[in-house]
Amino acid sequence: MAVDYAVIVLYLAGMLAMGWWGMRRAKSKSDFLVAGRRLGPVMYSGTMAAIVLGGASTIGGVGLGYQYGLSGAWMVFTIGLGLLALSVFFSARIARLKVYTVSEMLDLRYGGSAGIISGVVMWAYTLMLAVTSTIAYATIFDVLFGMDRTLSIVLGGAIVVAYSTLGGMWSITLTDMVQFVVKTIGVLLLLLPIAVIKAGGFAAMKAQLPDDYFAPLGIGGQTVFTYVLIYSFGMLIGQDIWQRVFTARGDKVARLGGTAAGTYCLAYALAGAVIGTAAKVLYPHLGSPDDAFATIVKDALPVGVRGLVLAAALSAVMSTSSGALIACATVANNDIWARVKSVAARRRPAAEEAADAGRAPGTEQAGDAAEEHDEVRGNRIFILLMGLAVIVIAIALNNVVEALTLAYNVLVGGLLVPILGGLLWKRGTAAGALASVAVGGLTVVGLMVSLGVLANEPIYYGLIASLVVYVVVSLATKPTDPEVLAAWRARLAGRPDGAADEDPEEEATGDTAVAVARVLTPSSVTGRA
Repeated sequence: MAVDYAVIVLYLAGMLAMGWWGMRRAKSKSDFLVAGRRLGPVMYSGTMAAIVLGGASTIGGVGLGYQYGLSGAWMVFTIGLGLLALSVFFSARIARLKVYTVSEMLDLRYGGSAGIISGVVMWAYTLMLAVTSTIAYATIFDVLFGMDRTLSIVLGGAIVVAYSTLGGMWSITLTDMVQFVVKTIGVLLLLLPIAVIKAGGFAAMKAQLPDDYFAPLGIGGQTVFTYVLIYSFGMLIGQDIWQRVFTARGDKVARLGGTAAGTYCLAYALAGAVIGTAAKVLYPHLGSPDDAFATIVKDALPVGVRGLVLAAALSAVMSTSSGALIACATVANNDIWARVKSVAARRRPAAEEAADAGRAPGTEQAGDAAEEHDEVRGNRIFILLMGLAVIVIAIALNNVVEALTLAYNVLVGGLLVPILGGLLWKRGTAAGALASVAVGGLTVVGLMVSLGVLANEPIYYGLIASLVVYVVVSLATKPTDPEVLAAWRARLAGRPDGAADEDPEEEATGDTAVAVARVLTPSSVTGRA
């Protein structure tokens, strides 16, 4: 195992080095949170594929293949479908908004009154996503070094927190590219063909396993439908995914790069299911399906290759964990804490306002640079704090599947309708959005309490309730201010200064520019003073 250990140690050291290098590039808030919005198609598609394919997609995907055969690919397959839908239909518009969080998008669309509750929901989702990813370190380090569960979580979590805190999205982007390459080589190019060969080929696998293992819907039609609702729709609205869309250099990169990443996810899904099916032939009596990945890696692969494949599994976990961590910190800082500060700022004495207005010429640029530096430092602090919280919760939590299901159910049940409604239906209002978030989220939570976290019904009824309330309340309340919608359309059209569309009727009012400026002030959009 010495060679395998050396591969893993070098990999972990490389991750920290990438974090240090990324720190030198993260000079502004845009650099730190969205990599300066300048990723090209190769880096964008690689990092997007890395974040969506985590430990659940790798270890869990192989486990589903072990349990259900080729239909075990459906969970990861629906993730790929969701990413494809996001990339083809929404990514260009999302990228043009030039915001940092989903809640900022809701503020822009509904006039600055829908962001806080959505921020809390999104923060809870990203926190639990980071926690469940962090727990997966325990499985991998146990296979590698026989480590204690708590020590494994602390070690893996500390490395992710370190490079994420140092360089923000630049560090995460660089490490994700490495992780994407390692994952591709380790899982697709090495483990997949070796597993099939060890199992005797597809003909031998089909001869030794029941026909259900090769049926497209062997896992169950209702299960596939639930996967679509949770994972495909979850890809459309998750802060961790949107924050990667914000890194794209332009519309074309977001669309084509995301499409390439989604297609890669489909191939990865099938690969995991085939590996799991091969493991069922080789080891038919494992105690848990989730043990299939570690078992086939340990027993079927040669020295060195085994270390690389385990590094690939570690890559999958780290990419999702770091992406969820920066998303969690971004929401906590920009959507929650910034709003608290904005309330305090509005109460500043008039004398302080006058002093600000009377600053000496030449001090504005220095003040802007200092503010930019403070924002980078503030986001670093929040990543560190959220990272420590994630490690502590991960140590205390046992049931990963329930935690992840709870997070996705609340996210989709509460936020899917107001987000997609805001993008697709101009009659949607702030009151409708707030009611939709509250009713959908509470319905999901209430049904999970009564029926069980893993039941299918909570997400079904939660989405129905959210949609009905959104439509009814929106139609029953005053339409969104036309000037808010004008500013929204301007941002969707790629005019970040908020210049309104040329509309003679609106120009006749004479106050469109004033309204647009009011809508796009930081206090109304992001809650920052």
